[in-house]
Amino acid sequence: MLTIAFQMDPITQVNVNADSTFDIALEAFGRGHEIWVYEPKHLSLENGKVRATAQRVTAMQRVQGEHVTLSAPEVLDLHTVDAVFLRQDPPFDMSYITTTHILEHLMPEVLVVNDPRHVRDTPEKLFVTTFEGVMPPTLITSSEDEIRDFFERHGRDIIVKPLFGNGGAGVFRIRDTAENIASLVELFGQTSRDPLMAQAFVPDVRNGDKRVILVDGEPVGAINRVPAEGEVRANMHVGGKAVQSDLTERDLEICRIIGPELKRRGLVFVGIDVIGDYLTEINVTSPTGIQELRRFSGVDVSALLIDWVEAQRG
Repeated sequence: MLTIAFQMDPITQVNVNADSTFDIALEAFGRGHEIWVYEPKHLSLENGKVRATAQRVTAMQRVQGEHVTLSAPEVLDLHTVDAVFLRQDPPFDMSYITTTHILEHLMPEVLVVNDPRHVRDTPEKLFVTTFEGVMPPTLITSSEDEIRDFFERHGRDIIVKPLFGNGGAGVFRIRDTAENIASLVELFGQTSRDPLMAQAFVPDVRNGDKRVILVDGEPVGAINRVPAEGEVRANMHVGGKAVQSDLTERDLEICRIIGPELKRRGLVFVGIDVIGDYLTEINVTSPTGIQELRRFSGVDVSALLIDWVEAQRG
């Protein structure tokens, strides 16, 4: 039996039929492993020692509202566990980054999935730029003038989004006229000093934004997320619909390009976003979609992940 802790958002509030973290924890619990959960705000570091005010899972089932029973909170020495899953949702802000620094103190004695050093060093939209020939034309900048120039050079049809955004929030399509670019740059500047990302619009998004899931650098399956009518965003958070999908030869080619680097960095559970022939994001913080993948294809990512943890700690 292993002891596995999950650093996550409140488990009592998850959707048991959609949440990936719950699904992974349920798989581990069903195998007889000891499961603990805690929120990032309950993580502490003192003199190089990491602890969390955590609760042990005493019962789990896929029944919404009755899905988990927890013990009373107690201080857990995380150096005594076998593995920690880093699974809180973004935003990828300084609070998130601080938890990666703290969890790094556990390694290598404790297995942390994904490796917190490389979660920190692998911003999801920036990391894609590491690989040649996989992205649509992309600009990262804070300059209004550069965005205007990019707009003109790429068919006067581009997507602009926050560099560290998530869930489809703040994604804008600008086409035909540049009259809103100044207002958009000003709007983003009021809430963040981060640069923006501009990308040439890929019409294939109408056919869906494919989520390909990789485990330890190898592709295991995909779902397609189709935008709602009148939307360019396919994220399920904003009304996108998950449908069955297969891995194309281009998907596999992209995975062959990025997979070895994911494995080298200890990025064990990764979800990439592919639109048409283009890779747009590499999600390493809190990938989702595993329950949908199992329903469509029978591929059980949670089982594969716990298999991997057991093999490492066995």
